Amino acid sequence: MNVPKTKKDYCKKCNKHTEHKLKLFKSGAPRALAEGNRKNVQKKRGYKGKFQFPATIKKQNKKPCFIAECTVCKAKHYYVIHKRMKKVEIGAKESKQAKDARQIKIQQK
Repeated sequence: MNVPKTKKDYCKKCNKHTEHKLKLFKSGAPRALAEGNRKNVQKKRGYKGKFQFPATIKKQNKKPCFIAECTVCKAKHYYVIHKRMKKVEIGAKESKQAKDARQIKIQQK
């Protein structure tokens, strides 16, 4: 899905709708000393045999999350599209086929 680079959205700091720049959110590296990781290492240690994880099915795609930055006051907040999608492009140019199809639709109306 193509997402525009800028979007008009509400800014809490400015208390009005302003133009926001969108940037794709990337999560940081997981912590090595988090409690879940420590428990997992402890389960795998020793002569207890192979530790087997419960079978879980991973979802094929995620809901895209963006960081929206206000162009006026530089305040940032999350902007999430609540639909699952495999591929997200910010400010991608429209392909020639898509452009032609859109123009044909406009001419038919």
